[in-house]
Amino acid sequence: MIEANYLVIGSGIAGLTFSVKIAKRFPDRNVVIVTKGNEDESNTKYAQGGVAIVLNREKDSFKKHIEDTLIAGDGLCNEDVVEMVIKEGPNRLQELMIWGANFDVDSSGDFDLGKEGGHSEYRVVHHKDITGYEVERALLKRAHQLSNITILSHHFAIDLVTNHHIKNSEQKELSCYGAYVLDEKTGKIFTIIANNTLLATGGIGCVYGHTTNPVIATGDGIAMAYRAKAKIKDMEFVQFHPTALYEAKGESSFLISEAVRGFGAYLRNKSGYRFMPDYDKRAELASRDIVSQSIDNELKKSGETHVYLDCTHLNIDAFKKHFPNIYKACLEHHIDIKTDWIPVIPASHYLCGGIKVNKKGETTITNLFACGECSRTGLHGANRLASNSLLEALVYAHNIFKYHSKKEAKPFELVIPEWNDEGTIIPKEHVLVQHNLKQLQALMRDYVGIVRSNKRLKRAIKHLDLIYNEVEELYRESKITTSLCELRNMVNVAHLIIRQSLDRTENKGGYYNIDNVKK
Repeated sequence: MIEANYLVIGSGIAGLTFSVKIAKRFPDRNVVIVTKGNEDESNTKYAQGGVAIVLNREKDSFKKHIEDTLIAGDGLCNEDVVEMVIKEGPNRLQELMIWGANFDVDSSGDFDLGKEGGHSEYRVVHHKDITGYEVERALLKRAHQLSNITILSHHFAIDLVTNHHIKNSEQKELSCYGAYVLDEKTGKIFTIIANNTLLATGGIGCVYGHTTNPVIATGDGIAMAYRAKAKIKDMEFVQFHPTALYEAKGESSFLISEAVRGFGAYLRNKSGYRFMPDYDKRAELASRDIVSQSIDNELKKSGETHVYLDCTHLNIDAFKKHFPNIYKACLEHHIDIKTDWIPVIPASHYLCGGIKVNKKGETTITNLFACGECSRTGLHGANRLASNSLLEALVYAHNIFKYHSKKEAKPFELVIPEWNDEGTIIPKEHVLVQHNLKQLQALMRDYVGIVRSNKRLKRAIKHLDLIYNEVEELYRESKITTSLCELRNMVNVAHLIIRQSLDRTENKGGYYNIDNVKK
Protein backbone atom coordinates (compact mmCIF):
# COMPACT_ATOMS: atom_id res chain seq x y z
CA MET A 1 0.00 0.00 0.00
CA ILE A 2 1.13 3.53 -0.84
CA GLU A 3 -0.12 6.60 0.99
CA ALA A 4 -0.47 9.82 -1.01
CA ASN A 5 -1.69 13.27 -0.14
CA TYR A 6 -2.67 13.61 -3.79
CA LEU A 7 -3.24 10.75 -6.23
CA VAL A 8 -3.31 11.89 -9.85
CA ILE A 9 -4.44 9.38 -12.48
CA GLY A 10 -3.15 10.53 -15.87
CA SER A 11 -0.03 12.35 -17.04
CA GLY A 12 -1.32 14.79 -19.65
CA ILE A 13 -1.62 18.56 -19.38
CA ALA A 14 -4.39 18.35 -16.76
CA GLY A 15 -2.71 15.95 -14.36
CA LEU A 16 0.79 17.38 -14.72
CA THR A 17 -0.28 21.02 -14.33
CA PHE A 18 -2.06 20.30 -11.05
CA SER A 19 0.79 18.09 -9.82
CA VAL A 20 3.48 20.70 -10.49
CA LYS A 21 1.49 23.45 -8.80
CA ILE A 22 0.50 21.51 -5.67
CA ALA A 23 3.92 19.90 -5.22
CA LYS A 24 5.61 23.29 -5.33
CA ARG A 25 3.05 24.79 -2.94
CA PHE A 26 3.43 21.98 -0.38
CA PRO A 27 6.95 20.48 -0.52
CA ASP A 28 6.15 18.39 2.58
CA ARG A 29 3.22 16.62 0.87
CA ASN A 30 3.57 13.87 -1.71
CA VAL A 31 1.99 13.58 -5.15
CA VAL A 32 1.71 10.19 -6.84
CA ILE A 33 0.97 10.18 -10.58
CA VAL A 34 -0.29 6.90 -12.06
CA THR A 35 -0.17 6.49 -15.84
CA LYS A 36 -0.70 3.28 -17.78
CA GLY A 37 1.78 3.87 -20.60
CA ASN A 38 5.01 5.80 -20.85
CA GLU A 39 4.91 8.94 -18.74
CA ASP A 40 4.60 11.16 -21.83
CA GLU A 41 1.85 9.12 -23.54
CA SER A 42 -1.40 11.06 -23.42
CA ASN A 43 -3.93 12.82 -25.63
CA THR A 44 -2.02 16.02 -24.85
CA LYS A 45 1.05 14.71 -26.67
CA TYR A 46 -0.89 14.47 -29.93
CA ALA A 47 -2.65 17.84 -29.79
CA GLN A 48 -1.53 19.60 -32.95
CA GLY A 49 -3.40 22.89 -33.14
CA GLY A 50 -2.60 24.86 -30.01
CA VAL A 51 -4.14 26.86 -27.19
CA ALA A 52 -6.89 29.37 -27.97
CA ILE A 53 -6.10 32.53 -25.99
CA VAL A 54 -6.97 36.20 -26.53
CA LEU A 55 -3.65 38.08 -26.76
CA ASN A 56 -4.04 40.69 -29.49
CA ARG A 57 -6.58 43.02 -27.89
CA GLU A 58 -6.50 45.45 -30.85
CA LYS A 59 -8.07 42.89 -33.20
CA ASP A 60 -9.48 40.36 -30.76
CA SER A 61 -11.34 40.45 -27.45
CA PHE A 62 -12.57 38.19 -24.67
CA LYS A 63 -16.09 38.98 -25.86
CA LYS A 64 -15.37 37.60 -29.34
CA HIS A 65 -13.79 34.42 -27.98
CA ILE A 66 -16.73 33.95 -25.62
CA GLU A 67 -19.20 34.41 -28.47
CA ASP A 68 -17.34 31.94 -30.69
CA THR A 69 -17.36 29.37 -27.88
CA LEU A 70 -21.07 29.85 -27.22
CA ILE A 71 -21.92 29.54 -30.92
CA ALA A 72 -19.96 26.30 -31.18
CA GLY A 73 -21.61 24.98 -27.99
CA ASP A 74 -25.03 25.55 -29.57
CA GLY A 75 -26.81 26.94 -26.53
CA LEU A 76 -25.64 24.32 -24.01
CA CYS A 77 -22.52 26.02 -22.61
CA ASN A 78 -22.42 27.31 -19.06
CA GLU A 79 -21.83 31.00 -19.79
CA ASP A 80 -20.20 31.70 -16.42
CA VAL A 81 -17.71 28.90 -17.03
CA VAL A 82 -17.00 30.10 -20.56
CA GLU A 83 -16.23 33.63 -19.32
CA MET A 84 -14.05 32.34 -16.47
CA VAL A 85 -11.98 30.01 -18.65
CA ILE A 86 -11.39 32.49 -21.46
CA LYS A 87 -10.45 35.40 -19.19
CA GLU A 88 -7.98 33.18 -17.31
CA GLY A 89 -6.21 32.18 -20.54
CA PRO A 90 -3.40 34.78 -20.68
CA ASN A 91 -2.33 34.07 -17.08
CA ARG A 92 -2.21 30.32 -17.60
CA LEU A 93 -0.20 30.73 -20.83
CA GLN A 94 2.30 32.89 -18.97
CA GLU A 95 2.82 30.07 -16.44
CA LEU A 96 3.42 27.55 -19.20
CA MET A 97 6.11 29.78 -20.67
CA ILE A 98 7.75 30.25 -17.26
CA TRP A 99 7.89 26.45 -17.00
CA GLY A 100 9.73 26.33 -20.32
CA ALA A 101 7.11 25.76 -23.03
CA ASN A 102 8.00 27.46 -26.33
CA PHE A 103 5.51 28.92 -28.78
CA ASP A 104 6.01 30.20 -32.32
CA VAL A 105 6.62 33.89 -32.94
CA ASP A 106 6.70 35.90 -36.18
CA SER A 107 9.51 38.04 -37.57
CA SER A 108 8.56 40.95 -35.28
CA GLY A 109 8.72 38.76 -32.17
CA ASP A 110 4.95 38.62 -31.59
CA PHE A 111 3.07 35.34 -31.22
CA ASP A 112 2.37 33.75 -34.60
CA LEU A 113 -1.34 33.25 -33.96
CA GLY A 114 -3.32 30.65 -35.92
CA LYS A 115 -7.00 30.58 -36.86
CA GLU A 116 -9.14 27.44 -36.75
CA GLY A 117 -12.69 26.41 -37.45
CA GLY A 118 -15.31 28.36 -35.50
CA HIS A 119 -12.92 31.18 -34.55
CA SER A 120 -13.64 34.70 -35.75
CA GLU A 121 -10.05 35.90 -35.16
CA TYR A 122 -6.46 34.65 -35.14
CA ARG A 123 -5.90 33.58 -31.54
CA VAL A 124 -4.41 30.08 -31.45
CA VAL A 125 -0.97 30.00 -29.82
CA HIS A 126 1.02 27.05 -31.17
CA HIS A 127 4.39 25.32 -31.46
CA LYS A 128 4.48 24.39 -35.15
CA ASP A 129 2.04 21.46 -35.48
CA ILE A 130 3.15 19.68 -32.29
CA THR A 131 1.89 22.06 -29.60
CA GLY A 132 0.76 19.31 -27.25
CA TYR A 133 4.09 17.53 -27.54
CA GLU A 134 5.93 20.72 -26.54
CA VAL A 135 3.61 21.38 -23.60
CA GLU A 136 3.97 17.77 -22.40
CA ARG A 137 7.76 18.03 -22.64
CA ALA A 138 7.91 21.21 -20.58
CA LEU A 139 5.53 19.95 -17.89
CA LEU A 140 7.31 16.61 -17.48
CA LYS A 141 10.65 18.36 -17.16
CA ARG A 142 9.23 20.59 -14.43
CA ALA A 143 7.63 17.63 -12.64
CA HIS A 144 10.96 15.78 -12.53
CA GLN A 145 12.53 18.79 -10.81
CA LEU A 146 10.17 18.40 -7.83
CA SER A 147 11.26 15.67 -5.41
CA ASN A 148 7.81 15.16 -3.89
CA ILE A 149 6.29 14.01 -7.20
CA THR A 150 6.44 10.27 -7.95
CA ILE A 151 5.46 9.12 -11.45
CA LEU A 152 4.40 5.47 -11.70
CA SER A 153 4.46 4.74 -15.43
CA HIS A 154 3.10 1.46 -16.77
CA HIS A 155 0.65 1.33 -13.87
CA PHE A 156 -3.06 0.94 -14.55
CA ALA A 157 -5.77 2.25 -12.20
CA ILE A 158 -8.42 -0.48 -12.02
CA ASP A 159 -11.06 1.01 -9.77
CA LEU A 160 -11.58 3.81 -7.29
CA VAL A 161 -11.74 3.01 -3.58
CA THR A 162 -14.89 4.37 -1.95
CA ASN A 163 -16.67 3.76 1.34
CA HIS A 164 -18.47 0.88 -0.39
CA HIS A 165 -15.19 -1.05 -0.14
CA ILE A 166 -14.84 -0.44 3.62
CA LYS A 167 -16.59 -2.88 5.92
CA ASN A 168 -18.78 -1.37 8.63
CA SER A 169 -18.32 2.13 7.19
CA GLU A 170 -20.75 4.47 8.93
CA GLN A 171 -20.13 7.36 6.55
CA LYS A 172 -23.23 8.09 4.49
CA GLU A 173 -21.62 10.62 2.16
CA LEU A 174 -20.02 8.90 -0.84
CA SER A 175 -16.26 9.53 -0.66
CA CYS A 176 -13.14 8.45 -2.54
CA TYR A 177 -10.05 7.17 -0.73
CA GLY A 178 -7.72 6.34 -3.61
CA ALA A 179 -7.55 3.51 -6.13
CA TYR A 180 -6.58 -0.09 -6.76
CA VAL A 181 -3.63 -0.10 -9.18
CA LEU A 182 -2.09 -2.79 -11.38
CA ASP A 183 1.68 -2.83 -11.92
CA GLU A 184 1.67 -3.79 -15.59
CA LYS A 185 5.20 -5.19 -15.51
CA THR A 186 4.82 -7.47 -12.50
CA GLY A 187 1.07 -8.14 -12.58
CA LYS A 188 0.79 -7.19 -8.90
CA ILE A 189 -2.23 -5.22 -7.71
CA PHE A 190 -1.86 -2.83 -4.79
CA THR A 191 -3.76 0.00 -3.13
CA ILE A 192 -2.91 3.69 -3.21
CA ILE A 193 -4.74 5.36 -0.34
CA ALA A 194 -5.11 9.09 -0.90
CA ASN A 195 -6.65 12.10 0.80
CA ASN A 196 -7.55 13.49 -2.63
CA THR A 197 -7.80 11.81 -6.03
CA LEU A 198 -7.73 13.59 -9.39
CA LEU A 199 -8.94 11.85 -12.53
CA ALA A 200 -7.11 13.27 -15.54
CA THR A 201 -7.39 10.25 -17.80
CA GLY A 202 -8.17 11.85 -21.16
CA GLY A 203 -10.60 10.75 -23.83
CA ILE A 204 -12.59 7.84 -25.21
CA GLY A 205 -11.58 7.72 -28.88
CA CYS A 206 -10.70 4.01 -28.95
CA VAL A 207 -14.33 3.14 -28.23
CA TYR A 208 -14.85 3.90 -31.93
CA GLY A 209 -11.62 2.35 -33.21
CA HIS A 210 -11.23 4.87 -36.04
CA THR A 211 -9.85 7.76 -34.00
CA THR A 212 -7.23 10.46 -33.88
CA ASN A 213 -6.54 9.50 -30.25
CA PRO A 214 -3.66 7.27 -29.11
CA VAL A 215 -4.37 3.66 -28.12
CA ILE A 216 -4.52 4.61 -24.42
CA ALA A 217 -7.72 6.67 -24.89
CA THR A 218 -10.16 4.07 -23.55
CA GLY A 219 -12.29 6.19 -21.21
CA ASP A 220 -10.82 4.68 -18.03
CA GLY A 221 -11.48 7.63 -15.70
CA ILE A 222 -15.09 8.06 -16.81
CA ALA A 223 -15.78 4.34 -16.43
CA MET A 224 -14.20 4.23 -12.96
CA ALA A 225 -16.19 7.27 -11.86
CA TYR A 226 -19.39 5.79 -13.30
CA ARG A 227 -18.91 2.51 -11.42
CA ALA A 228 -18.25 4.53 -8.26
CA LYS A 229 -21.64 6.29 -8.79
CA ALA A 230 -20.36 9.72 -9.82
CA LYS A 231 -22.60 11.85 -12.05
CA ILE A 232 -21.74 11.52 -15.76
CA LYS A 233 -23.23 14.00 -18.21
CA ASP A 234 -23.38 14.94 -21.93
CA MET A 235 -21.81 11.70 -23.18
CA GLU A 236 -23.80 11.92 -26.41
CA PHE A 237 -21.63 14.81 -27.58
CA VAL A 238 -18.75 12.96 -29.22
CA GLN A 239 -16.81 15.27 -31.50
CA PHE A 240 -15.57 13.80 -34.76
CA HIS A 241 -12.60 15.56 -36.29
CA PRO A 242 -13.47 16.23 -39.94
CA THR A 243 -10.03 15.64 -41.39
CA ALA A 244 -8.19 12.54 -40.24
CA LEU A 245 -5.89 11.01 -42.85
CA TYR A 246 -7.83 8.24 -44.59
CA GLU A 247 -6.20 4.83 -44.48
CA ALA A 248 -7.97 1.88 -46.08
CA LYS A 249 -6.98 -0.43 -43.22
CA GLY A 250 -8.71 1.86 -40.70
CA GLU A 251 -7.74 1.91 -36.99
CA SER A 252 -6.11 5.02 -35.47
CA SER A 253 -5.79 7.89 -37.91
CA PHE A 254 -3.22 10.63 -38.26
CA LEU A 255 -4.78 14.01 -37.65
CA ILE A 256 -4.66 16.69 -40.33
CA SER A 257 -4.99 19.70 -38.06
CA GLU A 258 -7.89 22.13 -38.18
CA ALA A 259 -5.21 24.78 -38.65
CA VAL A 260 -4.53 23.47 -42.17
CA ARG A 261 -8.02 24.60 -43.17
CA GLY A 262 -7.37 27.81 -41.28
CA PHE A 263 -4.26 28.15 -43.45
CA GLY A 264 -6.46 28.04 -46.55
CA ALA A 265 -6.95 24.41 -47.60
CA TYR A 266 -10.16 23.41 -49.42
CA LEU A 267 -12.34 20.32 -49.01
CA ARG A 268 -13.28 18.66 -52.31
CA ASN A 269 -15.21 15.57 -53.34
CA LYS A 270 -13.85 12.99 -55.77
CA SER A 271 -14.87 15.06 -58.80
CA GLY A 272 -13.00 18.08 -57.45
CA TYR A 273 -16.05 20.06 -56.37
CA ARG A 274 -15.51 22.30 -53.33
CA PHE A 275 -18.64 21.45 -51.35
CA MET A 276 -18.38 23.24 -47.99
CA PRO A 277 -19.76 26.61 -49.21
CA ASP A 278 -22.99 24.72 -49.96
CA TYR A 279 -23.41 23.85 -46.28
CA ASP A 280 -22.19 26.89 -44.36
CA LYS A 281 -21.19 30.47 -45.16
CA ARG A 282 -17.96 29.91 -43.23
CA ALA A 283 -17.12 27.08 -45.65
CA GLU A 284 -14.07 25.09 -44.44
CA LEU A 285 -13.89 27.21 -41.29
CA ALA A 286 -17.30 26.18 -40.00
CA SER A 287 -17.30 24.40 -36.64
CA ARG A 288 -16.27 20.76 -36.52
CA ASP A 289 -19.75 19.32 -36.13
CA ILE A 290 -20.94 21.06 -39.30
CA VAL A 291 -17.87 20.08 -41.33
CA SER A 292 -18.06 16.45 -40.15
CA GLN A 293 -21.79 16.18 -40.88
CA SER A 294 -21.24 17.77 -44.28
CA ILE A 295 -18.53 15.26 -45.16
CA ASP A 296 -20.73 12.42 -43.90
CA ASN A 297 -23.55 13.62 -46.16
CA GLU A 298 -21.22 13.87 -49.18
CA LEU A 299 -19.99 10.32 -48.59
CA LYS A 300 -23.52 8.98 -48.25
CA LYS A 301 -24.53 10.69 -51.51
CA SER A 302 -21.51 9.45 -53.46
CA GLY A 303 -20.89 6.10 -51.85
CA GLU A 304 -17.21 6.99 -51.58
CA THR A 305 -15.05 6.17 -48.58
CA HIS A 306 -13.40 9.59 -48.21
CA VAL A 307 -13.14 13.16 -49.45
CA TYR A 308 -10.03 15.25 -50.09
CA LEU A 309 -8.21 18.21 -48.58
CA ASP A 310 -6.64 20.33 -51.29
CA CYS A 311 -3.47 22.24 -50.34
CA THR A 312 -1.99 22.50 -53.83
CA HIS A 313 -2.81 26.23 -54.14
CA LEU A 314 -1.02 27.13 -50.88
CA ASN A 315 2.51 28.44 -50.38
CA ILE A 316 4.32 25.14 -49.88
CA ASP A 317 7.37 26.63 -48.16
CA ALA A 318 5.14 28.36 -45.62
CA PHE A 319 3.15 25.14 -45.21
CA LYS A 320 6.31 23.17 -44.41
CA LYS A 321 7.28 25.77 -41.82
CA HIS A 322 3.90 25.72 -40.08
CA PHE A 323 3.11 22.01 -40.43
CA PRO A 324 6.39 20.09 -40.73
CA ASN A 325 5.06 16.89 -39.19
CA ILE A 326 1.89 16.85 -41.28
CA TYR A 327 3.97 17.43 -44.42
CA LYS A 328 6.32 14.59 -43.42
CA ALA A 329 3.46 12.21 -42.58
CA CYS A 330 1.85 12.87 -45.98
CA LEU A 331 5.13 12.10 -47.76
CA GLU A 332 5.41 8.86 -45.79
CA HIS A 333 1.99 7.95 -47.21
CA HIS A 334 3.20 8.88 -50.73
CA ILE A 335 1.20 12.11 -50.79
CA ASP A 336 3.02 15.19 -52.09
CA ILE A 337 0.79 18.11 -51.12
CA LYS A 338 2.30 20.26 -53.90
CA THR A 339 0.45 18.12 -56.44
CA ASP A 340 -1.73 15.65 -54.52
CA TRP A 341 -4.91 16.04 -52.55
CA ILE A 342 -4.92 14.52 -49.06
CA PRO A 343 -7.59 11.80 -48.58
CA VAL A 344 -9.46 12.55 -45.33
CA ILE A 345 -12.38 11.21 -43.33
CA PRO A 346 -13.99 12.20 -40.01
CA ALA A 347 -12.73 10.21 -37.01
CA SER A 348 -13.60 10.12 -33.32
CA HIS A 349 -11.61 12.93 -31.77
CA TYR A 350 -12.93 14.50 -28.56
CA LEU A 351 -15.60 14.01 -25.91
CA CYS A 352 -17.45 17.14 -24.82
CA GLY A 353 -19.16 15.40 -21.89
CA GLY A 354 -17.77 13.31 -19.06
CA ILE A 355 -17.58 13.39 -15.27
CA LYS A 356 -19.69 16.29 -14.03
CA VAL A 357 -17.63 18.84 -12.06
CA ASN A 358 -18.15 22.30 -10.61
CA LYS A 359 -15.79 25.27 -11.06
CA LYS A 360 -13.45 23.82 -8.43
CA GLY A 361 -13.21 20.52 -10.32
CA GLU A 362 -15.19 18.67 -7.66
CA THR A 363 -17.18 15.65 -8.79
CA THR A 364 -20.31 14.43 -7.02
CA ILE A 365 -18.07 12.16 -4.88
CA THR A 366 -16.23 13.77 -1.95
CA ASN A 367 -12.42 13.97 -2.35
CA LEU A 368 -12.69 13.02 -6.05
CA PHE A 369 -11.82 15.61 -8.67
CA ALA A 370 -11.70 15.49 -12.47
CA CYS A 371 -9.91 17.64 -15.01
CA GLY A 372 -9.28 17.67 -18.75
CA GLU A 373 -11.15 15.67 -21.37
CA CYS A 374 -12.59 13.15 -18.90
CA SER A 375 -14.48 15.98 -17.15
CA ARG A 376 -17.67 17.82 -18.09
CA THR A 377 -17.22 21.45 -17.01
CA GLY A 378 -19.87 23.17 -19.12
CA LEU A 379 -17.31 24.98 -21.27
CA HIS A 380 -17.91 23.06 -24.49
CA GLY A 381 -21.66 22.58 -24.40
CA ALA A 382 -22.75 20.52 -27.39
CA ASN A 383 -19.55 21.00 -29.36
CA ARG A 384 -16.01 22.07 -28.46
CA LEU A 385 -14.53 25.10 -30.17
CA ALA A 386 -11.15 24.17 -31.66
CA SER A 387 -8.15 24.56 -29.33
CA ASN A 388 -10.28 25.29 -26.26
CA SER A 389 -9.43 21.93 -24.66
CA LEU A 390 -5.82 22.60 -23.59
CA LEU A 391 -7.02 25.96 -22.26
CA GLU A 392 -9.76 24.27 -20.23
CA ALA A 393 -7.30 21.79 -18.72
CA LEU A 394 -4.92 24.57 -17.68
CA VAL A 395 -7.64 26.67 -16.06
CA TYR A 396 -9.34 23.82 -14.20
CA ALA A 397 -6.04 22.36 -13.00
CA HIS A 398 -5.34 25.81 -11.55
CA ASN A 399 -8.79 26.00 -9.95
CA ILE A 400 -8.35 22.57 -8.34
CA PHE A 401 -4.92 23.67 -7.12
CA LYS A 402 -6.38 26.86 -5.59
CA TYR A 403 -9.03 24.81 -3.77
CA HIS A 404 -6.44 22.42 -2.32
CA SER A 405 -3.96 25.15 -1.44
CA LYS A 406 -6.34 26.26 1.31
CA LYS A 407 -6.95 22.79 2.76
CA GLU A 408 -4.98 21.25 5.60
CA ALA A 409 -3.43 17.81 5.18
CA LYS A 410 -5.36 15.06 6.97
CA PRO A 411 -3.85 11.98 8.62
CA PHE A 412 -4.54 8.57 7.10
CA GLU A 413 -6.93 6.78 9.43
CA LEU A 414 -8.87 4.27 7.32
CA VAL A 415 -7.98 0.65 6.74
CA ILE A 416 -8.58 -0.20 3.08
CA PRO A 417 -9.03 -3.89 2.18
CA GLU A 418 -6.52 -5.35 -0.27
CA TRP A 419 -7.56 -6.37 -3.77
CA ASN A 420 -9.07 -9.86 -3.74
CA ASP A 421 -8.68 -12.00 -6.88
CA GLU A 422 -9.09 -15.36 -5.17
CA GLY A 423 -10.46 -18.00 -7.51
CA THR A 424 -9.50 -16.22 -10.74
CA ILE A 425 -7.27 -17.70 -13.42
CA ILE A 426 -4.92 -16.37 -16.09
CA PRO A 427 -6.96 -16.33 -19.33
CA LYS A 428 -5.58 -18.76 -21.89
CA GLU A 429 -7.16 -17.12 -24.91
CA HIS A 430 -6.54 -13.41 -25.45
CA VAL A 431 -8.68 -13.73 -28.59
CA LEU A 432 -11.82 -13.36 -26.44
CA VAL A 433 -10.79 -9.81 -25.49
CA GLN A 434 -9.80 -8.87 -29.05
CA HIS A 435 -12.98 -10.34 -30.55
CA ASN A 436 -15.23 -8.38 -28.21
CA LEU A 437 -13.18 -5.22 -28.72
CA LYS A 438 -13.59 -5.35 -32.50
CA GLN A 439 -17.30 -6.07 -32.12
CA LEU A 440 -17.70 -3.10 -29.79
CA GLN A 441 -15.83 -0.70 -32.07
CA ALA A 442 -17.76 -1.79 -35.17
CA LEU A 443 -21.02 -1.41 -33.23
CA MET A 444 -20.17 2.15 -32.20
CA ARG A 445 -19.05 3.19 -35.69
CA ASP A 446 -22.06 1.68 -37.47
CA TYR A 447 -24.84 2.56 -35.00
CA VAL A 448 -23.56 5.46 -32.86
CA GLY A 449 -21.55 7.57 -35.32
CA ILE A 450 -21.82 11.11 -36.68
CA VAL A 451 -25.47 10.71 -37.74
CA ARG A 452 -27.67 8.56 -35.47
CA SER A 453 -31.23 7.27 -35.36
CA ASN A 454 -33.38 5.88 -32.56
CA LYS A 455 -33.67 2.56 -34.36
CA ARG A 456 -29.89 2.15 -34.63
CA LEU A 457 -29.37 3.28 -31.03
CA LYS A 458 -31.89 0.75 -29.70
CA ARG A 459 -30.24 -2.01 -31.73
CA ALA A 460 -26.89 -0.89 -30.36
CA ILE A 461 -28.16 -1.36 -26.79
CA LYS A 462 -29.23 -4.94 -27.53
CA HIS A 463 -25.89 -5.83 -29.12
CA LEU A 464 -23.99 -4.08 -26.33
CA ASP A 465 -25.80 -6.09 -23.66
CA LEU A 466 -24.43 -9.30 -25.17
CA ILE A 467 -20.89 -7.91 -25.19
CA TYR A 468 -21.30 -6.60 -21.64
CA ASN A 469 -22.39 -9.97 -20.26
CA GLU A 470 -19.50 -11.79 -21.90
CA VAL A 471 -16.93 -9.22 -20.75
CA GLU A 472 -18.23 -9.21 -17.16
CA GLU A 473 -18.08 -13.00 -17.01
CA LEU A 474 -14.51 -12.91 -18.31
CA TYR A 475 -13.64 -10.18 -15.77
CA ARG A 476 -15.02 -12.20 -12.84
CA GLU A 477 -13.13 -15.36 -13.83
CA SER A 478 -9.80 -13.95 -14.99
CA LYS A 479 -6.68 -12.48 -13.50
CA ILE A 480 -6.62 -8.76 -14.19
CA THR A 481 -4.91 -7.54 -17.37
CA THR A 482 -4.79 -4.04 -18.80
CA SER A 483 -6.49 -5.06 -22.05
CA LEU A 484 -9.38 -6.72 -20.21
CA CYS A 485 -9.88 -3.69 -17.95
CA GLU A 486 -9.73 -1.32 -20.92
CA LEU A 487 -12.38 -3.36 -22.73
CA ARG A 488 -14.58 -3.32 -19.63
CA ASN A 489 -14.16 0.45 -19.40
CA MET A 490 -14.99 0.95 -23.08
CA VAL A 491 -18.17 -1.11 -22.69
CA ASN A 492 -19.22 1.17 -19.79
CA VAL A 493 -18.46 4.27 -21.86
CA ALA A 494 -20.36 2.92 -24.88
CA HIS A 495 -23.37 2.29 -22.63
CA LEU A 496 -23.28 5.88 -21.39
CA ILE A 497 -22.99 7.32 -24.92
CA ILE A 498 -25.90 5.23 -26.24
CA ARG A 499 -28.22 5.76 -23.27
CA GLN A 500 -27.63 9.50 -23.13
CA SER A 501 -28.06 9.69 -26.91
CA LEU A 502 -31.50 8.09 -26.58
CA ASP A 503 -32.38 10.58 -23.83
CA ARG A 504 -31.64 13.56 -26.09
CA THR A 505 -34.68 14.62 -28.08
CA GLU A 506 -33.21 17.72 -29.73
CA ASN A 507 -30.25 17.92 -32.09
CA LYS A 508 -27.53 20.16 -30.76
CA GLY A 509 -23.94 20.78 -31.83
CA GLY A 510 -22.12 17.49 -32.37
CA TYR A 511 -25.24 15.40 -31.75
CA TYR A 512 -27.42 14.69 -34.80
CA ASN A 513 -30.29 12.18 -34.79
CA ILE A 514 -32.45 11.92 -37.91
CA ASP A 515 -35.50 11.21 -35.74
CA ASN A 516 -35.12 14.58 -34.01
CA VAL A 517 -35.40 16.55 -37.25
CA LYS A 518 -38.62 18.51 -37.31
CA LYS A 519 -40.75 17.57 -40.30
